[in-house]
Amino acid sequence: MILQEIIRRKRDGESLFGSEINGIVSAITDGSATEGQIGAFAMASFIRGLNTNETVSLTTAMRDSGDVLRWDPDALGGPVLDKHSSGGIGDKVSLMLAPMVAAAGGFVPMISGRGLGHTGGTLDKLESIPGYDVSPDPQRFQKIVASVGCSIIGQTENLAPADRRLYAVRDITGTVESIPLITASILSKKLAAGLGGLVMDIKAGSGAFMSTVDDARALAQSIVNVAQGAGLPTTALVTDMGQVLGDRAGHSLEIAETVEYLTGKKRDPRLHAVVIELGAELLLTGGLAETMDDARTKLEATLATGSAAERFGRMVAEHGGPTDLLNNTKGHLAAAPITMAVHPDKPGRIEKINAREYGLIILELGGGRRTAADKIDPAVGISKAAGIGDRVDRERPIAVLHARDKAAAIKAAGALKKAVTTTDAKLEAPSALIDRIAAETPA
Repeated sequence: MILQEIIRRKRDGESLFGSEINGIVSAITDGSATEGQIGAFAMASFIRGLNTNETVSLTTAMRDSGDVLRWDPDALGGPVLDKHSSGGIGDKVSLMLAPMVAAAGGFVPMISGRGLGHTGGTLDKLESIPGYDVSPDPQRFQKIVASVGCSIIGQTENLAPADRRLYAVRDITGTVESIPLITASILSKKLAAGLGGLVMDIKAGSGAFMSTVDDARALAQSIVNVAQGAGLPTTALVTDMGQVLGDRAGHSLEIAETVEYLTGKKRDPRLHAVVIELGAELLLTGGLAETMDDARTKLEATLATGSAAERFGRMVAEHGGPTDLLNNTKGHLAAAPITMAVHPDKPGRIEKINAREYGLIILELGGGRRTAADKIDPAVGISKAAGIGDRVDRERPIAVLHARDKAAAIKAAGALKKAVTTTDAKLEAPSALIDRIAAETPA
């Protein structure tokens, strides 16, 4: 198979056969494809696009480029389910949802990522818990899933290795923002995890990679169609990322908010709506509930009885974290030495938030990476974040900054004020739930 001929056909707008895509992925995996050829294929795909059949072929070929986990739902005692988010500010939904679904009868082998750009990563948040190992060996991972019902880890070296190499080239060739390539990248890893059902949380708004609802819908539709074509039942929700999800953003701060949510100490309504709706989709997909109302009731019960909190505590302990995190959260999580409440120059109700700027502020404070080698400060971030429609004045701050030193806090405060627009008019908070997307062609 001549790679340059396949690349030429895609360059000229032709549709590739599954065998041709398999050949490219094999060459990416075994190293016989040069970076130039990988970049040319990515650029041709970016400009000319990939249809659904081509994207299914790319997805399954990358899935099969490495290990594929195998689960026996009958032996486990329930369906194997997962959720994935396109990323946002303060998005700690995975940390809450995995133990809730586990407590409702599902099994969740969640393979998550690190922070990307202005967004925080689930793995980075978990690593703010002392001792939590995000890279257990496969046998330990499977054992934790079987015994606890959920385990959240990072991608292993042998899981969809073709995707890892293709993404590295896309990152330096300006071809990241391709819906088919994004779709294949996400789903190849999820399919390699051996799932029986998936729900996608596609964010739209100023803090999301898809800033418009139309772009978010397009990505969601691509993912559910390709997943269906690859044999993985999937639905997607488009959710709002025009403000912080919850009232905290920053690694240790979000772990603390997760514990408060699961134990019932405090639950942000918008965050709760997203968690419950995504979880209900999973229970319905996995056959653990007959209707959405039934699924929501079961998820609420995992919170009311404390079973979801108990699962989270066990998961943390099984991964090497403290056994008493639920009861001694402050004793284990890093805290920044400086806190500063930021009040608006002009009182009023928040009309608009540049949530992306919030993410960049956290990055500047040390809570994100500019390069892969950068070390994250888990203590910094934002708490008590006001949302759209909330009144802010001299008594009620826009947010509270957590920083390592006063100079950093002062600089961040200036940026935070600029990221918010206020008005004298009364406003209602926008719904966190925008749309539900299902596959266009049922299996």
